[in-house]
Amino acid sequence: MNTEKEKMIAGENYFSGDPILVKDRRKSKNLLHRLNVTEYRITKKAREILKELIPNAGANLYIEPPFFCDYGYNIICGENVYFNVNCVVLDAAQVTIGSNVFFAPGVQLYTASHPLDAELRKTVANAMPIKIGNDCWIGGNTVICPGITIGNGCVIGAGSVVTKDIPDNSLAVGNPANIIRKLNESQK
Repeated sequence: MNTEKEKMIAGENYFSGDPILVKDRRKSKNLLHRLNVTEYRITKKAREILKELIPNAGANLYIEPPFFCDYGYNIICGENVYFNVNCVVLDAAQVTIGSNVFFAPGVQLYTASHPLDAELRKTVANAMPIKIGNDCWIGGNTVICPGITIGNGCVIGAGSVVTKDIPDNSLAVGNPANIIRKLNESQK
């Protein structure tokens, strides 16, 4: 039988009040408190905190505090990933971020979801992974919903709500985000 943590990561219904998950979230919150309050600047200590909080990150992960996440260990980053201030990553499921990805202020990535059935929702949650390719720029106050894949070379306009997958080299904007054009095509 799978643990609640294994079910969470696999995208199955799980009990978020499981003692192991509560302990993991508490550890994350303690690290975030140190990053967001005690350090607040990217110092040597802040880099050490980030390595402990997000152990699956490539070189040059840079996060402007304040930053918020559930667990941290479900965030997998390539190299040269930048989060501006007030970003939120609800990482109950895996969040995979490629290299050279930039997040403007207030970007929110939500893997967390809940059953539509009200009775079931009282006892369990679920989550779906998010994938963001290489060389992307995510505009300020964008929301990326559970289960979304954004391809390589994409730009998501500020204030967008991404509710469906975005293919490589696309400019997408709006609520819900719609593809305006391919970025490797000349404007007409």
